[in-house]
Amino acid sequence: MDGTALALVRAAKKLNRCLAGQDFGSPVACVYNPLEYAWNAYRSYLERFAGTGGAGGKRVLLLGMNPGPWGMAQTGVPFGEIQAVRDWMGIEQPVGHPPVEHPRRPVQGFAVARSEASGRRLWGLVRERFGTAECFFREHFVGNYCPLLFLDPEGKNLTPDKLPSGERQALFDCCDEHLRATILALDPHWLIGIGRFTERRLRAVQADLGEGDSGNRERKVAGILHPSPASPAANRDWAGATAERLISLGVW
Repeated sequence: MDGTALALVRAAKKLNRCLAGQDFGSPVACVYNPLEYAWNAYRSYLERFAGTGGAGGKRVLLLGMNPGPWGMAQTGVPFGEIQAVRDWMGIEQPVGHPPVEHPRRPVQGFAVARSEASGRRLWGLVRERFGTAECFFREHFVGNYCPLLFLDPEGKNLTPDKLPSGERQALFDCCDEHLRATILALDPHWLIGIGRFTERRLRAVQADLGEGDSGNRERKVAGILHPSPASPAANRDWAGATAERLISLGVW
């Protein structure tokens, strides 16, 4: 295994240990951690696409917030829309189940029939611009800040920023440490937050790291609009606006 991928495998296992002792109360009814029950798929993702193939590192890290119920929660891959993961990336692994499963959000793994809109938009843009997964991942990597999916009693998704302050801080401490390890392993020039939340977390972690600590690079932090259909702005040509934004920044 490539040294960069191995570093991220170890970082993910450390993140799981950090999260294992945390409890989440109301309004959280169920917590899914695909880094546990879909570990084989996530490890395959790292083995195939996290490696740098040399000492140069990745040029761009794109960071999402946390799994969606029909994406990473099913496939173990960030923004893990089923067709993109199985057919475009070539990843398909057995997937287990979280300890407590909400009846409205069953984990079906790679048998899931529902497509995640955010992942479909993100990987659709990437596929249109780069063609193959190998071409895209040569310089890019896509990760998530938090690996946990939180569901309320009705089965609705709760994002990490909506948790009570005490639980949120303990969670952020674990996720910040993992993000630091990810940045140091990948040594990217660009840190791109997919949505305002992750842009803020990237800026905070990068400020703690300082400049020149990894590969003597001056890292740049920026953000793009999250592709969720819950955002009215994302429903107005998200792909076109995002490509234009990345081109204007000089990322693409």
